[in-house]
Amino acid sequence: MSGVITLTTDFGHKGPFAAVMRGVILARAPEARIIDLTHEIHVHWPAEAGFWLARAYPYFAPGTVHIAVVDPGVGTSRAILAAEHDGHVFLAPDNGLLAQMIEDDPAAKVYRLDESWRRQQDWPAPSHTFHGRDIFAPLAADLASGRTAPADIGPVTTDIVPSLLEPPAVTGDIVKGCVVTIDNFGNLITNIDASLLASFTAARVQAAGRSLPLLDTYGQTKPGEFLALINSFGVLELACAEGNAADRLGLGRGAPVVVNGQTKAG
Repeated sequence: MSGVITLTTDFGHKGPFAAVMRGVILARAPEARIIDLTHEIHVHWPAEAGFWLARAYPYFAPGTVHIAVVDPGVGTSRAILAAEHDGHVFLAPDNGLLAQMIEDDPAAKVYRLDESWRRQQDWPAPSHTFHGRDIFAPLAADLASGRTAPADIGPVTTDIVPSLLEPPAVTGDIVKGCVVTIDNFGNLITNIDASLLASFTAARVQAAGRSLPLLDTYGQTKPGEFLALINSFGVLELACAEGNAADRLGLGRGAPVVVNGQTKAG
């Protein structure tokens, strides 16, 4: 294990929630290095957390433990998962957050936390509303320190909740996807990967009743004009040069986006 633990939540920065999780981890694993991936996931939407986690984890060393707590079902009978994927360990509630990443990797192993095993640990009794502090944090600390292995926590499972986010639909020279997240600049980031557009020699992006050119970067158009581009995480993004595309287009998460292209064969 690398000793690195990342945190992805929808907690925001009001209140001590993320800091308390860090405190629990460091109390059990003082040598741990904790990285806040983001605490600004749209509340109660695991799909956005899964989207960012899948695209951010490759920039961390193998052996990193990634906690993702976007958990509207906290305190219910929903399961907690530990997944081994691509040399990393991912902890998340079983609510679709990890589904797309796991489904794309036939070598991934997913373990379901066994309640009897949890009760045997020297963790405090969990509250009904803060499993990030009471279960995910101590489990991540024990995994990162090597005291626990993912296979220790419970049985292997292949029956997990599917992602709430439908994958893009591809029909010939048309790709249909949606907005998954919005960054601090108001750029609308979609679930359409660059690979889906690789065969296009020309493309227009349709959203909010507008047709946007597919360019390489923001500076290729005038300030205030709309454009689409493949961003640094390899997905299609809708932008407004030196402006806020989300506000000006009136679009939010889940908004449909269609790419019409001309294929190399056509």
